[in-house]
Amino acid sequence: MPMDGLTLYYMARELSGALSGGRVDKVTQPERDELLIAVRAQGRSQVLLMSANAGTARAHLTQYKKNNPLEPPMLCMLLRKHLVSGRVAGVRQALGDRILELDVQSCSELGDARAMTLVCEFMGKHSNLILVGPDGRIVDCARHVTGDISRVREVLPGLPYERPPEQGKLRFDEPDEGALAEALAARDAQPLARALADCLTGLSRQSAQELALCVLGDEAAQLHAVDAAQLARRVSAWLRNPPAPDARLVLNADGAPLDVTAFPYRIYDGLEQRALPSLSEAMDAFYREKDLSDRARQKSAALRRVLKNNVERCEKKLALQLEALEGSGRMEEYRVKGELLVAAQAQIRKGQKSVTLPNYYDPACEEIEVALDVQLSPGQNAQRYFKLYQKARSARTLAAEQKEKTEEELRYFEGQLFNLDGCEDEAALNEIREELEALRFVRSNRNRRQLKKLPPSRPLHYLSSTGAHILVGRNNLQNDRLTQGAQPDETWLHAKDMPGSHVIIVGANPDERTLHEAALLAARHSKGGASSRVPVDYTLRKHVKKPSGAKPGYVIYTHQRTLYVTPDEEALKGIREADTTD
Repeated sequence: MPMDGLTLYYMARELSGALSGGRVDKVTQPERDELLIAVRAQGRSQVLLMSANAGTARAHLTQYKKNNPLEPPMLCMLLRKHLVSGRVAGVRQALGDRILELDVQSCSELGDARAMTLVCEFMGKHSNLILVGPDGRIVDCARHVTGDISRVREVLPGLPYERPPEQGKLRFDEPDEGALAEALAARDAQPLARALADCLTGLSRQSAQELALCVLGDEAAQLHAVDAAQLARRVSAWLRNPPAPDARLVLNADGAPLDVTAFPYRIYDGLEQRALPSLSEAMDAFYREKDLSDRARQKSAALRRVLKNNVERCEKKLALQLEALEGSGRMEEYRVKGELLVAAQAQIRKGQKSVTLPNYYDPACEEIEVALDVQLSPGQNAQRYFKLYQKARSARTLAAEQKEKTEEELRYFEGQLFNLDGCEDEAALNEIREELEALRFVRSNRNRRQLKKLPPSRPLHYLSSTGAHILVGRNNLQNDRLTQGAQPDETWLHAKDMPGSHVIIVGANPDERTLHEAALLAARHSKGGASSRVPVDYTLRKHVKKPSGAKPGYVIYTHQRTLYVTPDEEALKGIREADTTD
């Protein structure tokens, strides 16, 4: 569920209680549309996250840290200038809509008091972060909206700040029974949930369904079946006295986060609703993985295009090389015809277009027709065939060598595409980019946002059902570090003849169950992860070698054995991710 007006109603009160009176210590901007504001309040430091990302627009306190650019963007520098060392005067929701306003009392360079407001508009693709000065004018914003982009409302530095145009809806935080009754009566052909979402500001579909369920006991209730005036009284009474805050993280049947609610939603009865101490903690838990994967997908788009283009280039080159190899199949034919012409020179007259000769190289000695160039002598025609033979033989040798290189390059790019699909954090993504830049497959772009150096990404860490530790690499550099850092007597695994992760079973002599489960992980983290009977090779780490000059992630190995496993969910049940304390 997006951060709708009802959820923001609870969040604004939570943030106001946690931050009001606090001092702004630090402002960072890890993403173009995201701010982190550190506030010292009530004797402890808290970090307020504000995001205007189209898919994850929100505001809440967070426990997670993010990497920042080496040079802060202009908006970040202005926020530091105007907000740092200021006091949070209040946090409020504007007009009962999806607009949050953070008021900060600070001082100018001359020591004069000034009131700054950071406005966060959570409206899908139109979401924005806007700093407004004491004169009501925009100082700067995350997204500049010109007249070419919107004819309704410009958002640019120096212009007076205007709130988004109202849509003729009623404020849910100040319910007017009469106006609500009229609005509902005009929509008597709609379901109640749809009518409530159309009448009241900032209500998402889920919140409207919950409200319908609370007032009528039926989330799918039809409006024409109830009295509009009586319904308006019930809705207004509920809105004037909403449930007490009781944040929940809703999980689907697979245990994955499905939604975040400020109180237990009855529409989610039957699903697990995990209680959390605050709405901020619920938001943090819900959006953490989603935001990371969305950001990684956005940032990997350019790399993905480069890799796909290289895969297509290799496939076209490979097709031409195979065609050259097939063409060299006439090589022996050219040699035989040249030898026959040398033996039969006396029988051939210059100017003949062809000659039929017995083929002594054929066990049946059948006759063969040899085409001739009328402008050449018999000896010159023989030399012409020998030259065609030499050319075909050279082409075959060269094509075979190039074909092997092209196939190796193709496997590399397909492996990098597989690694890119598994990228879930910025560190792993940067390692792939740095590797491609070092190999000059990607040009180093000095104009792109320069980030502070990230620590190396870490491999996935699992525990088998018997308690053994299993490590799984997520990209080529990580695979190299994992394999090179393993002990000689530890077991190394990899899906056979396909892109995939290097897997290490920590410790010597693993039992059969651990070995089988490690093979399942190697198969799951490979290109055959959705297949059945995936072949997985395993051997001791001491039998795995990296050839000199080989690309990252490439190894050769001996003394291997092969297991065939099907990495379905049922087979993987006994394996769990290890905690950092394990």
